[in-house]
Amino acid sequence: MSQPAHDPAPLPQPPVQAEAIRAVLAHVAPGMLALFDEQRAAATARARAETSATPLRVFAEAWAVEVAVARHPRTAARLRALEAEACDATDLEAVRGIAAEISAIRRAAAVEAGLRPAGDGGR
Repeated sequence: MSQPAHDPAPLPQPPVQAEAIRAVLAHVAPGMLALFDEQRAAATARARAETSATPLRVFAEAWAVEVAVARHPRTAARLRALEAEACDATDLEAVRGIAAEISAIRRAAAVEAGLRPAGDGGR
């Protein structure tokens, strides 16, 4: 499946750094800031407890993908619609189609965030 068509992004994709991600998130999806801050605090606490930067890296990478989606309002709306559809779907083929489209959106967002090479086929 090819990458989903995006509408023009209002702001450039930020680097995979918490403050840069938060700054763009404040513009494109301010309603997500509370969850971002909550998850950031939890990742920081885990990093301290584990004496490891891994929880902070995982947090930043996950939110880089969220921002990559949120920067494209139509793509973000489509993703939310698919997620809602998935909750109610009962037909296996429909579920597979929904999952494939969600995966394609998130894979394209990960490429845009610089976390995956373009054209890796989801592997």
